Amino acid sequence: MPNSTSPALLSVATALARILASLQPTAVQRLPLADALGYFLADDIKAKLTLPPHDVSSMDGFAVRAQDVAACPASLTRVGESAAGHPWPGRLGPQQAVRIFTGAYVPDGADCIVIQENVAAASEADGSQITVLKAGSRGRYIRPAGLDITAGDIALAKGSYLSARRIALAIAAGETSALVCTPPRIGILSTGDELVPPGTPPGPGQIISSNAAFLTAFVKNCGAHPIDLGIAIDAPGAVHTAVSAAHDLDMVVTTGGASVGTHDHIVSDLAHGKLDFWKIAMRPGKPLIWGEIGGIPLLGLPGNPVSTAVCALVFLQPAIAALCGGQHTHAMFRAAIATDMPENDQRQDYIRATIETTEAQLAVRPATKQDSSMMGVLATADALIVRPPFDPPLTAGDLVDILPLPRLF
Repeated sequence: MPNSTSPALLSVATALARILASLQPTAVQRLPLADALGYFLADDIKAKLTLPPHDVSSMDGFAVRAQDVAACPASLTRVGESAAGHPWPGRLGPQQAVRIFTGAYVPDGADCIVIQENVAAASEADGSQITVLKAGSRGRYIRPAGLDITAGDIALAKGSYLSARRIALAIAAGETSALVCTPPRIGILSTGDELVPPGTPPGPGQIISSNAAFLTAFVKNCGAHPIDLGIAIDAPGAVHTAVSAAHDLDMVVTTGGASVGTHDHIVSDLAHGKLDFWKIAMRPGKPLIWGEIGGIPLLGLPGNPVSTAVCALVFLQPAIAALCGGQHTHAMFRAAIATDMPENDQRQDYIRATIETTEAQLAVRPATKQDSSMMGVLATADALIVRPPFDPPLTAGDLVDILPLPRLF
């Protein structure tokens, strides 16, 4: 355990792994799938139905036997029609064809769909002759039964995030409800004598508490319930007192007070609990705290707004997913950097940037100013360039790792 005077700098990956390893999922509940958007599954959902339940056509045209249209032109007799919800009940014989529409059952005996553009039909009447102008092959334009999923298969695995499209899959597969993890209650505590609540005109030396507003929205967007714990003054024990007054919290997130200044007390307040680590090799966000207070996991974020936001994205979002019984992995990609950059130091750097699209390639341009207090730069950025420790100098055009900022971030 690092001491309070010379904490070791952990890597971002090590710090995140230690956070996630210490968290346990919340209790479970069963919800109708219609009400489960944004929840994480506490158990697998198995398909009750096969999708599609029968061979179906993927195009409008005629269901035929491939051997009857191996050589074209071929003359066939129309004997019926199959539409979605109205399958043709017979069995297709030699030199016969059934008019068919997208999504309709393929008749027994048919093994090929000839699209309507490749057919000359005198009329839409049964008994009429059609001429197939282009040869078809076995299985052409047929979606086989079970193409999407087979009854008994796992449609969605435990830990899956229930997005709109995943809910649609579960419902299509015959399920109506899901066992989900209860959204964790996340206490949000701002610290600092300089802070005043939104709507209060700041006096000399004061600023509006915007971090709490950001974290409230962020926590909601991650599928958890934010609990406002207010503002703690810069005094020993104030954080412990604020947390002790709250009830049924699954985690506490603090902002500010994470350094070693005379007015920073979160580390010392963890004498009432347990300090796992303090300070990581990251920019912005070096003074990050992880521990427990009153038996409740505590994530202490730096006070500068950009540091708070970046650390929330890197650490808090995966932590909430773990509390929900799921797993969050940031979807990163690589793009060419638009400018030269000097060598990086020992900290992993998260650089605010904007993505540019040119005719030749996708590029990313770092903001000219990266101060961790500048909310305006963060608000207009749409990506973070992630540079590993001791990354060598970069030349415009070099590929770099990109962490896109989510739309609601």
